[in-house]
Amino acid sequence: MTQENLNPESTSFGTKTVTADQKTDKVLGVFDSVATKYDIMNDVMSGGIHRIWKDKFINQVNPQSGHDILDMAGGTGDIAFRHHKKTNGTANITVSDINQSMLDVGQDRAIDRGITDMQWVATDAATLPFDDNFFDIYTIAFGLRNVTKIDDALAEAARVLRPGGKFYCLEFSHVDNPIIKKIYDVYSDKLIPKFGEIVAKDKDSYEYLVESIRKFPRREALKARLLQAGFSKARFTTMTFGVVAIHEAHV
Repeated sequence: MTQENLNPESTSFGTKTVTADQKTDKVLGVFDSVATKYDIMNDVMSGGIHRIWKDKFINQVNPQSGHDILDMAGGTGDIAFRHHKKTNGTANITVSDINQSMLDVGQDRAIDRGITDMQWVATDAATLPFDDNFFDIYTIAFGLRNVTKIDDALAEAARVLRPGGKFYCLEFSHVDNPIIKKIYDVYSDKLIPKFGEIVAKDKDSYEYLVESIRKFPRREALKARLLQAGFSKARFTTMTFGVVAIHEAHV
């Protein structure tokens, strides 16, 4: 990917064309609106399957004692708590999110669990405040598609990882089977916004989230962009007919 073609999604917000700054502001608005209902909506939208996806994700990541871990776009703590449990609290976990409202929810959940040894940092994935070669593992779950400058964020991930470090992304993907895709599209168009309206009192935000999934790069395209960002190798695995994928890349 040439320099001028970096971050092609940066001016796309759902079906609308906006500036990069406008997209960032609009995405912040979406998650400000849904923060307190975000985890409940994940259960409603996926029928609880998101928990299985996240557990499989953590098993693939396989965090170890002493690892320095950055969980990006991890606001409500779902992935970070799994890192903490998997390592019996012996990893150094930093949770980062551009949205303070999401982090506030996560920190409250951490307190409820008696977890006080995580760092919580509000920052943009495309401009991380951390030193080079700082982390062993970088995870991002269901957050990359909402980043304004995806290629910048991937380059930042490569920068902050140590040699031998690994990047893992769990994200919605694209269903390949035409019959299942048709069912999935109807569900996404008709039911997810309705669930958002009923549960989160916010239909528009969930209409955006559906569109953000559709506009997210295809699996092979994201693999190529990871290599372009500075990773030495990249691969992906799919789950649930391609509804989600795990992308893994090594520094």
